[in-house]
Amino acid sequence: MPKGRNHLNTIYISERLQECLRPISQCALTTVTAPMGYGKTTAVNWYLSRQLKAEQAVQVRISIYSDNLPIFWKSVQQAFAFAGLDFLDGCECPDDVASAGFLIDTICYALRGSSVYYIFIDDFHLLTDARVADFLCDLANRLPENVHLITASRGRLLSGEAVLRLGGKLCQIEMENLCLNHTELSVYTHRCGMELSEQQIDRLLHTSEGWFSAVYLNLCAFSKYGQLPDRKSDIYEMFATAMIDPLPEEYREFLTVMGLADEFTLEMARRITGLAGAEEILVTLTEQNAFVTRLPDNRSFRFHHMMKECTERAFATLEKGKQRRYRNRYGAWYEAEHLYLHALKFYWKNRDYDAILRVIQNDAGILLASMKPAEVSEFLEQCPEPVLKQHPLALLVLMRRMFTWRQIPTMMKLKELLMAAIAEQPEMTAQERGNLLGECDLIMSFLMYNDITKMSQFHRSASARMSRPAISIRNEGGWTFGSPSVLMMFHRTPGDLEKELVEMNDCMPHYYRITNGHGQGAERIMNAEAEFLQGRFVDAQICLENTYVHIAENGQENMVLCCDFLALRLALCTELSLSYTIAERRKELLRRHNITWVTLFDSVCAYYYALSGQITQIPVLFREHQLSTVNFLAPGKPMMELIENQVYLAQQEYAKVIGRSEGLLAVCEAMHYALVALHVQIQTAAAYECLGKRTEARNCLKRPFKLLCRISFIFHLWKIMNIWKNFCNGKYRQRMRQSMYF
Repeated sequence: MPKGRNHLNTIYISERLQECLRPISQCALTTVTAPMGYGKTTAVNWYLSRQLKAEQAVQVRISIYSDNLPIFWKSVQQAFAFAGLDFLDGCECPDDVASAGFLIDTICYALRGSSVYYIFIDDFHLLTDARVADFLCDLANRLPENVHLITASRGRLLSGEAVLRLGGKLCQIEMENLCLNHTELSVYTHRCGMELSEQQIDRLLHTSEGWFSAVYLNLCAFSKYGQLPDRKSDIYEMFATAMIDPLPEEYREFLTVMGLADEFTLEMARRITGLAGAEEILVTLTEQNAFVTRLPDNRSFRFHHMMKECTERAFATLEKGKQRRYRNRYGAWYEAEHLYLHALKFYWKNRDYDAILRVIQNDAGILLASMKPAEVSEFLEQCPEPVLKQHPLALLVLMRRMFTWRQIPTMMKLKELLMAAIAEQPEMTAQERGNLLGECDLIMSFLMYNDITKMSQFHRSASARMSRPAISIRNEGGWTFGSPSVLMMFHRTPGDLEKELVEMNDCMPHYYRITNGHGQGAERIMNAEAEFLQGRFVDAQICLENTYVHIAENGQENMVLCCDFLALRLALCTELSLSYTIAERRKELLRRHNITWVTLFDSVCAYYYALSGQITQIPVLFREHQLSTVNFLAPGKPMMELIENQVYLAQQEYAKVIGRSEGLLAVCEAMHYALVALHVQIQTAAAYECLGKRTEARNCLKRPFKLLCRISFIFHLWKIMNIWKNFCNGKYRQRMRQSMYF
């Protein structure tokens, strides 16, 4: 029979389990693996509470609620920030092997020291992307000894190969370590204030198989009714009977509604439920229910997944109108907090298309990029056209996103809807109409990429029409698609450079005006690069220094890196002294935690070190030819391939340069990258020459020399002939094999 007073929320960690937990402080990675309800989180929390006191350690606790990587990444950043570690602020969610490696370097560097850190990732099974598990394995292999990573998961985290690779760095705690045996069950029931007979303990052990949650629920029923539940009881039915049904109606509705949230604060609970007594309910639930817990920040709460499962089932039984009202409240809360992906989830369940389009407009397509294109396409198929037309700004954001996803037919269909929406709203002001048409021109200009003449026409039209900056383009992003050279990207037609420079100078101010200065300084860098390639090094240096001054402090780091690319090339040809060392510049970029900028700077350094023959200094991404691990944007990829070619030349891998050239030249032709193609042809000629195939080398140079004669800006003819003579005489052959010219 139950005693007079029960202690059902008593935490019990058996001596056997305590021994299993002990090695955590000696291992880089601990995996706690068992089905739901075996006390994984409770066991880890118990262990950490003691370690934090004994070692004065720092805990970083990360909870997972879905398989959405951007949402997970936000949780990671918040968890580190709550622990007083802000080094991940501003870091982008890694999306390829290279950025994941950069993140590992950042974490290891920031946490190395005398303090002990425990990083606990709960409910890891909810992340279905296998790359995350691979990342954790790589991280564990490189963590300093003072950092310990712990994961709790329902399913196995690591492959057999990963287990072998981690070896002694890995501690594995599994279901058999967590479930209760007969002796432990007797101790636990006694601590809960229950006096069960040996026969009842045998029966409880048989029915629960040592599963902690089943034991707990059986004891709750025993406390209430004086007998154990029927053996045939469904665990969720048992849960509802023991934990939800006995509560007052107000408490039941509170649980039913707030069970939809991953985590929530008191203020959020008040807003969603509309209950004035939400605080009293929460206090009571956390004191009396082991499945409702207060998080370490002391202001947020979460439900155990078993509780969430039961409350979600209960929510589905509510009247449809009530369900809709609650989901709208959730959507409005998350929207106000700028948690747009969460808001979209609830608005989508309600098929509230107006709210969805409002969120898309406010987000400006940033978080929308993390969604699967198929999900957005499904929305567009289901959303009625009249509703879409009521949200022209959202249509602009969707057009921009469709361009990024290369879904051009859908982009053009959205443009038609936009034009129809503008035509069907005669009450629209002329200013608003101009802004919409102008931003549409701006987005359409992307289809003319690299054709400055046509892009300029769109930019001028947009600038003339718009009275505000574009909402579909943010100026934080890169302007050259990851390339370190503006000239390489935008010189399209041999012989037209002077015309292109004039057009660039004329059109960029229009583009800056409507994009808050996105890419500001691009035309100046392009002019400086043109001076350099014409051999006018003094003029190039003057133009470069002018550009550095012009773009200082404007936040356009992409443009600064393009300046760095030119500065290093100038340093090879002149007595130019840099205002920084390469190591200092890279360290500065690392502190800003932007993998895109670091990768771009690595490409700059790779080219410089390849030209100067300092092979061992070439960044590992290029030195070991790992470009396939980086998700480069398509327009910037040819430039990266050109730099990799130069590295292969420096490494005397001449056959590789020749073998790669045909495919790369085809890409350059398709993208109208005349200058990139010119460099590739010269690189190929140099590779043939170094292999003793002079006839093939001459043949490779025939087309470049024809182009050189047409491109008056590169060199005067006498300069070309003089350099070629020196090259053939061998005077500068070694240098020219590695240079950007030959």
